Amino acid sequence: MTKEGKLSFYSQISTSNVATLNVYTYICGMKIDDEIQQKQFRNPHQKAAINLIFSAAWLNHRHAQALKPLGISIQQFNILRILRGMHPQPATVKLLTERMLDKMSNASRLVDKLKMKGLVDREACQEELSRVNIRITRAGFDLLKLASSKIEQEEEALSDYLSIKEAETLSHLLDKLRG
Repeated sequence: MTKEGKLSFYSQISTSNVATLNVYTYICGMKIDDEIQQKQFRNPHQKAAINLIFSAAWLNHRHAQALKPLGISIQQFNILRILRGMHPQPATVKLLTERMLDKMSNASRLVDKLKMKGLVDREACQEELSRVNIRITRAGFDLLKLASSKIEQEEEALSDYLSIKEAETLSHLLDKLRG
């Protein structure tokens, strides 16, 4: 079994006894039981929840590694994509927060970092002085084009693991899970 890279982080998982897990990312598809070295689960729902958390971290790590050479985080990439989709209309920090994939991110701080890199502009709204309008810059568009291509390669790599039908089924099940 070939290791793609080791991602070490410790997670608290709520079970009858809270366990701290050392998680490793492998390129080949190991079963969750083997990945986290846990042979028994309280029930299939607990196993599914743990597997989902583990798999999300695995995919998140792959995306972060793809974006790292470009100097942006997954959250910054997400903001740039939102701004590209809204262009030429501006966005507010509130709107960015509502539309971001990671609801725990500090959109204001992320926008400040993107502004320092010259990827977005911030300007006071003429109609409402307490509001700040945020727009993607030409440099932001250019970087986003490169970043999108790297992320698309990661997404296409999923076809090594899942057929189109399986990907559609997985997406349907995840939608169903969120109700």
